[in-house]
Amino acid sequence: METWLVIVLALVQALTEFLPVSSSGHLGLAGFFLGLPYQGLTFDLALHLGTLLAVVAYFWKDLWRLARAVLAIRSLRELDTMQRLGVGIALSTIPAAIVGGGMPDAFTESLRTPVLIAVNLIVFGVLLGLADRHGGGQRGESAITLRDALTIGAAQALALIPGTSRSGITMTAGLALGLDRATAARYSFLMSVPITALAVGHGGLQLVQSTERLDLGVLALGVAVSGLAGIVVIHVFLRILRQVGTLPFVAYRIALGVLVLGLVAFRN
Repeated sequence: METWLVIVLALVQALTEFLPVSSSGHLGLAGFFLGLPYQGLTFDLALHLGTLLAVVAYFWKDLWRLARAVLAIRSLRELDTMQRLGVGIALSTIPAAIVGGGMPDAFTESLRTPVLIAVNLIVFGVLLGLADRHGGGQRGESAITLRDALTIGAAQALALIPGTSRSGITMTAGLALGLDRATAARYSFLMSVPITALAVGHGGLQLVQSTERLDLGVLALGVAVSGLAGIVVIHVFLRILRQVGTLPFVAYRIALGVLVLGLVAFRN
């Protein structure tokens, strides 16, 4: 893979992994617009490792506090705020882990069709806009219950379908539950760590057991670019969200979805 393409795809991953616009959908559409074949799950894995490192680097203090709080748990009946958040994030990983673990790679790749991606961009974009407009409330992190965590985790499982957006669907669920924008976004970022780590670990194990030839230079460049760009994107996104909400991202999703559907119809 040429260097320029690695950089472009890594930047696309960084932008779309954290913005509520679907990274898997955009990586799938990259081939549609550029006429390139799908870059493969191995390269996807490298890009997701980069954005995982970006989240860990940006929220390392929060993650450290959560880890310490969870390790100090002595009774599930007497959880403080940080312990409840930590347990909730762990619980929220279960639905996506079950669904993802049961989906073979061939089936996952079969979902990367332009029409399906476009429809999901539009449908889940509208749902995000409605949740932000009518559901977003004043509940902060201290108000998140274990039931809320499981609900958001169940929504996260839908992100395995390209075009849905993991950050988008989890923010939609959080806003619908009455969380304020900042809390919904932060919680979405924090809960991305365990599920992404599981996905990267699972993919890495498959690579070790396979005979696939790896271009370590390409993979390392993908990790570095997506990771560094991801840190910037997280910071900028949180500022935009506080100031103007989700409307720009909703409008973008709908416009892109309509454009893709139009191009598919034109090409046919």
